[in-house]
Amino acid sequence: MCCGTKRLTEIQCPADCAFLGNAREHPAATLVRQQRRDVSLVMQFVRDFSDRQSQLFLMIAAFLQRAPSIVDADIADAMQALASTYETAVRGVIYEHRPTGLPAQRLVTDLKPLLNDAGKNGGTAFERDAAVVMRRVDQAIVDARAADPENPRAFAELLMRVLPQGDEAEPPANRLYL
Repeated sequence: MCCGTKRLTEIQCPADCAFLGNAREHPAATLVRQQRRDVSLVMQFVRDFSDRQSQLFLMIAAFLQRAPSIVDADIADAMQALASTYETAVRGVIYEHRPTGLPAQRLVTDLKPLLNDAGKNGGTAFERDAAVVMRRVDQAIVDARAADPENPRAFAELLMRVLPQGDEAEPPANRLYL
């Protein structure tokens, strides 16, 4: 029982542990159900995206994965500000909307160069797509929080579980989102 509940969290298993190998080959039913729910939620988030919108969503999700201390409320604040900025730009007005919190502002500051690079030569079409994606991320946070209302990082942890870990879109190491 102890090995099954504390494996790799409190107990450092050797690489050749037969029980560890078995657990990796045959995950618990609750883990399989969680994975299916997670994938279903993410698929719901990107259900009607174009290719460019899907790529943008995945780029933002990969970036957010690399910010382990940020909470969903700050992500939502940042996404709302960015969406409003892009929506305003589509109408021909240059105005940068700001998030209300400092962690969200830091997130926007770190995410902007990535978005600018992705959107170069994209013009209004990119701005329109970016606004749609930002609004959908905001809604995805609401949906993830509804599934796990006690967890302030429900959406962020969902991304960590579903998307593979990578080094792309890594925020600056000296940034703290607390």
